[in-house]
Amino acid sequence: MGVRILGISGSLRADSHNSRLLAAAARLLGADVEYVRFEGLKALPPFDEDDEEDPGQAVGQLRGEIAAADGLLFATPEYNSSIPGQLKNAVDWASRPFEGTVIRNKNAAVIGASTSMFGAVWAQAELRKVLSAAGARVIGRELAVSYAEEQFDADGRLVEPELQAVLEEIVGELVEQARMSAASRAGDRS
Repeated sequence: MGVRILGISGSLRADSHNSRLLAAAARLLGADVEYVRFEGLKALPPFDEDDEEDPGQAVGQLRGEIAAADGLLFATPEYNSSIPGQLKNAVDWASRPFEGTVIRNKNAAVIGASTSMFGAVWAQAELRKVLSAAGARVIGRELAVSYAEEQFDADGRLVEPELQAVLEEIVGELVEQARMSAASRAGDRS
């Protein structure tokens, strides 16, 4: 059974290390996995509870893509030891309104890269916490890609075999969970 994975980079920069990390992860997906990258993070307005029932096209696109996905793969940079504001804003929009949230029970994994020696570990921990609070089923593992400017080859692949192995494991676990959820939903419909 084919599954759909939605990749969301927490960086708005065109050639960000986290977007490269998502691309490296996407290369690991099997032929029966559809990968879609969310490109609308910059267009999302600040979360406003007054607008949550009719938030506009950008939020509608985010919610629609999350709803259509079997799994979510987030790649986050670390800004001031935490999650970039625009990424937190996206999770806030996806988690509301509470009664119809599209993020509840979604399988999710968090990876991250930064130019520091810590590889966005604090941001990853914060994002896993926020996603869990929003109701997602978050894989409790991390991939901390430190000194990110040195970690990708000319083709965008990770050069460290250990990092590559961890990325493969996380992506594999996310896809397996997504397959089980998709099969369960298919069984519920029959």
